[in-house]
Amino acid sequence: MLFLQITKDFVAKFIKFGIVGFTGVFVDFGFTYIFKEWVKLNKYLANSLGFCIAASSNYVLNRIWTFNSHNPEIAREFTEFFIISLIGLGINNSVIYLMINRFKLNFYLSKLIAIGVTTLWNFLANYLYTFAH
Repeated sequence: MLFLQITKDFVAKFIKFGIVGFTGVFVDFGFTYIFKEWVKLNKYLANSLGFCIAASSNYVLNRIWTFNSHNPEIAREFTEFFIISLIGLGINNSVIYLMINRFKLNFYLSKLIAIGVTTLWNFLANYLYTFAH
């Protein structure tokens, strides 16, 4: 019975994390597009900036809604979340690089695939570390 409860909690949090992440996709893509197409930054720098802005907004939503965190050490919690996000950014940029250079996919399609891969890392790491306290 305890396993079933843990599984339901895990699944519920994963769904909420996915919904928050879906909203973050719009933030990420929007800022990435602005930095890449209008400001004319390198695609990986533009991707990194969009990713970091989205990660910051995702932290707030995940803290409040997904994980219902009441940890008074917000700066520490945000730092943990952001470090996990930066590792996710490395995964994200690596997947984009692979999709573009190996499989010759479009940048934005590659970015979408990379977000899917990175979401798994970000959720598990935050579930097991950042918000496990």
